[in-house]
Amino acid sequence: MSSHEEIKQAVQKQFGKNAEQYVKSKTHATGSDLELIVQWMQPAANWRALDIATGGGHVARTLAPHVSLVVATDLTRPMLMAASAANRQALVENVLYVQADAESLPFLDESFEIVTCRIAAHHFPDPAAFVREVSRVLTPGGLLLFIDNVSPEEPSLCAFVNEVEKRRDPSHVRCLCISEWRALFEANHLFEQKQQLRKKQFAFLPWVQRTSESPEQEAAVEKMLLEATDEQKAYLGLTVEEGRVLTHQIDEWMVLCNKRGGKEDDDQKA
Repeated sequence: MSSHEEIKQAVQKQFGKNAEQYVKSKTHATGSDLELIVQWMQPAANWRALDIATGGGHVARTLAPHVSLVVATDLTRPMLMAASAANRQALVENVLYVQADAESLPFLDESFEIVTCRIAAHHFPDPAAFVREVSRVLTPGGLLLFIDNVSPEEPSLCAFVNEVEKRRDPSHVRCLCISEWRALFEANHLFEQKQQLRKKQFAFLPWVQRTSESPEQEAAVEKMLLEATDEQKAYLGLTVEEGRVLTHQIDEWMVLCNKRGGKEDDDQKA
């Protein structure tokens, strides 16, 4: 079995087991980024939207009133079932659920005017394949709204942040830095229209318990944070009280890209 297949099985196990927690998680269910999605994209009523790695279905639920159809995909069937139940309860009916791999989407070229992916891509073993697929299924002029946790550009700090995430959640692959995402987007004719970077603060205990297998694992993550260098602690905005971690923060990047270029532009240049 390839390492990519093993990673995807770990993701399915992790999210299948914790599906309900992700539907209810405040980190995923709320946030200023959700409010901005419609504002930034200005969707038309006849557009079709694809929400990749829908998780608890929060983005699909946000977009549904503004478009004709949302196709919500996830690698994990129990996650899709939990999202579907939550959306039905919210009386959202124009969402179709498809179990699918973000790196190999089962849709024809140019099928969607909108693609979204929120707080999920750090679980993808092949981000380049994901971005290629996004560009392929978007219509010319279509919009990608991408949100994910990102790492700092400084290599040793980037490695530490990802090590903490991996210790806390074995299905974590890697938070890319912004320059890496930009290079992937531009290579696939996705051009940045608008972006924002924000610090996202977490209460340590709910954050670590959402993916924890044992108290020992939780203690190991906390120990890593308590023993971090001053630079690492400053980046994470660590707050500690009586030897226990209370909160920390990470960077979350939100970007809107427009698909243009491709074969037509290449033909014109020739």
